[in-house]
Amino acid sequence: MKALDDISLVTQVAVFHNLKAFDKLVMKYQSPIRRFFLNQTLGDESLSDDLAQECFIKAYSNIGQFKGLSSFSTWLYRIAYNVYYDYVRRNKMTMDIDSNEVKKLYAGSSSVAEQIDIYKALELLTDSERTCITLQLMEGQPIDKISEITHLAQGTVKSHLSRGKQKLANYLRQNGYDRK
Repeated sequence: MKALDDISLVTQVAVFHNLKAFDKLVMKYQSPIRRFFLNQTLGDESLSDDLAQECFIKAYSNIGQFKGLSSFSTWLYRIAYNVYYDYVRRNKMTMDIDSNEVKKLYAGSSSVAEQIDIYKALELLTDSERTCITLQLMEGQPIDKISEITHLAQGTVKSHLSRGKQKLANYLRQNGYDRK
């Protein structure tokens, strides 16, 4: 039923330029898309909001190109993936998690300290590993959908997931997050 609802909304936007229908799609997907960007940018909320906005602008501009060969969410994540990598290429992103700006932003609570540790762990991953880990563990996407979103073979996605999970586990274990 979910896919039919999305297709109905997409059709209303593509054919009738129905902004209310597009608003419903944005409301449905803005949190997962923003979360995807938060994990890709290692917690930079402002940048994540900007990238999410760019993603939805591109989705609206190109909604007529959605052919329904995959789910709307897969198509939207593909746009998000492209928006992020376009940003990286444009800016040659190098984020220092220990910078004063990040310390000020996250000063205080232990749950925030844990969040910083997660972002530090994610920072150890290659871009491809981080994308695959984010899509699977944080967004709940199955391997076949990750493969569609990233245009990587399923075996390659599995390799990135395996290496990424091992790196995360090692980092977290070394930083006091042992399973007991």
